[in-house]
This record gives sequence, C-alpha cells and structure tokens, in this order.
Amino acid sequence: MSWTLARAKNHLSDVIRQAIDQGPQAISIDGHEAAVVVSKADFDHFRGVFDDRPIFAGVADSANDFKAFLMSIPSLDGVDLARDQAPARDVDI
Repeated sequence: MSWTLARAKNHLSDVIRQAIDQGPQAISIDGHEAAVVVSKADFDHFRGVFDDRPIFAGVADSANDFKAFLMSIPSLDGVDLARDQAPARDVDI
C-alpha cells in the first residue's frame, strides 16, 4: 500500500501493522515514493542477518577466500582474445 507522508504520520501504528501483516508500505512526498516501512522480519531477511551477524562478516578475512573466488571464474580456454591488427580508419577532425 502507498501512503502520503501526512497520512502516514497520522496513522503510524496502522502503517506498522500493515507492514507486518501485508508487507512493505511505501510513503510518498509530493507524489514520489520517498521511503518504505518494512517489518523487522522483512528487514532482517533483506539485510541477510543470521545469528545477529551480517552475512558477509569475515568473508575478506583471508587471501584464500579471494583466491578461491578468482579460481571459481569460468575458464577462458577456447575464447579468442586476439586483437584485430588492421590499421584504424582515417578520421577527419
């Protein structure tokens, strides 16, 4: 549902209840969506929280993680990466 800012201020408890029961509630200012109220459960889901810690905590703790990431990139074997050696065209400036 979408709320104007004035209406959301006057009915904040309704906005929060609907965010919990029905999902995100958009709040608009001058006809443009400016904010969204979401339930704590949705917020935690979108944020990627697990056991009160961010999902990316510790990812960059070791060079091995970065090496594993690079090694997981698909091989470029068989891909022609040769550059065309033909001279560039003349351009009048």
